Amino acid sequence: MSVAITLPDPSSMPGTLCFYYGDERICFERSHRQSKVDRVLIKVQPDCRVQVQAPLHASDEDVLQAVKKRARWIYQQLREFRAQQEHVTPRRYISGESHYYLGKQYQLKVIEARDDKQQVKLLRGSLEVSVRQKSADRVQALLNDWYRHKARDVFARRLDAMLDQTLWVTGRPPIRILTMQTQWGSCSPQGRLTLNPHLVKAPRDCIDYVILHELCHIAEHNHSERFYRFLKQVMPQWEAVKARLDGMVGKIMV
Repeated sequence: MSVAITLPDPSSMPGTLCFYYGDERICFERSHRQSKVDRVLIKVQPDCRVQVQAPLHASDEDVLQAVKKRARWIYQQLREFRAQQEHVTPRRYISGESHYYLGKQYQLKVIEARDDKQQVKLLRGSLEVSVRQKSADRVQALLNDWYRHKARDVFARRLDAMLDQTLWVTGRPPIRILTMQTQWGSCSPQGRLTLNPHLVKAPRDCIDYVILHELCHIAEHNHSERFYRFLKQVMPQWEAVKARLDGMVGKIMV
């Protein structure tokens, strides 16, 4: 059973432009690119949002023409992400389901123990959840709390390890844990990192990529050429790691 997602008409949103690739109508969000480079920067997100950063002086028509030149690539990216979404099945939180932690797959085992403490344990290839009464909502709540607790600890340790590589960061940035639907992380103008607890389900190098990405925003808050130079410097293989993380969205962002 696949998850049906209903979204508002993208073309009705401010700053949105649309074009056709064959019979496919593709809409994208245009934003300002603060860079001396005149090229547009195109991103297709795992949730199928298309984002385009363009110089302020470029007209909408110029931006459309530039994006149309990458139409085939955009279409292929959208098709791949949509295929992933079709295979996403809703969680039932019952024994036998697969759940992830640090990139490894674990089988969920729900145990009804009326007199025992309600808790989650990681035991030899399984995630064991003890509840007083079997309930999908209760199992989900316990798992979410467990993932959040683990995320706080893992992210703190990985941040400490990554700080040795990001010499432009002075002091230890504060971390906030926040569940987000379309982002792994963000960085505030004040340098506070916000990380998605679902990220703790991904492999360690994927976690490191997201943390490094946000630490690079401390030096350059926009996705400029300078930003990507910083990212390439601290993680030369970041594009391959990002692709692997994007490919896991349907498995771990639930």
